[in-house]
Amino acid sequence: MGMERFIGIDLAWAESGARTRPNETGVAAVDRRGVVIDCGWTCGLGETMSWLAEVAVDGSTLAFIDAPLVVDNAAGQRPCEREVGRRYGRWKVSANSTNQNSPRRAGVLLRERLRESGWAYDDGRGGPPTGGLVMSECYPYTTLVGAVELGYDQERPRYKRRPARVPTAQWRAVRAEECDTLIARMAGLATVDPPLVLSSHPVSRRLIDEPTPQRAADYKHREDLIDALLCAWTAALWSRYGFARCQVLGADSPAPAGRAPTIIAPARPEQRRDQASR
Repeated sequence: MGMERFIGIDLAWAESGARTRPNETGVAAVDRRGVVIDCGWTCGLGETMSWLAEVAVDGSTLAFIDAPLVVDNAAGQRPCEREVGRRYGRWKVSANSTNQNSPRRAGVLLRERLRESGWAYDDGRGGPPTGGLVMSECYPYTTLVGAVELGYDQERPRYKRRPARVPTAQWRAVRAEECDTLIARMAGLATVDPPLVLSSHPVSRRLIDEPTPQRAADYKHREDLIDALLCAWTAALWSRYGFARCQVLGADSPAPAGRAPTIIAPARPEQRRDQASR
């Protein structure tokens, strides 16, 4: 039957210090029909854990998290991060480096806390899980260019980092326009398989109904929610199609089955291992 609920978490990578409030984490929960059960924002791992406990369906939930969950390399870049650049670089997609010296490792803490609460980490090498409370790592940029439904055939949308060709004075307006285009394309996922129906929840519906704000803090607020929804849809895509539509980056790791540091990523045929090296 597959999973009943799909969770997306755009995790703030750094935990808070003694005097600082953590950055917002975008969260979204979607069912098999693409209905958004809940979505919004949490602050800190405690709030995120509490939200998960409320929305997860016991024994049938797959959470895709945008943050490094397993970091076992002492230095440099994880193999799965290097593979992002090799497979998706043509679409202007790459990944930040993470290692055991990285200060921003909230994903590792979240994985450990979830494991204590009955969740299992799965690296994807054995295919999609069919039951349980399962978490895996994803990267929304690979979804944007790897899922043909979103239409980014040439390169990723410019809704985050400013390209050199865009003057700083124009960047906020350009970014907002790019974000509105992305939201319109995400709204189109309501009619695909698996679906994502942004209009099914008042918070996600506001993405469609309200233009993207240009003020930096308001924009980041919206961006975190968009990425969480993309993570949830990616989990549904993996559950529905497995290796037919997705690939596991970092699959060559010598780690035991189920425990490798990997990223599960939607992939066009030309982005797969046997094609990307040509």
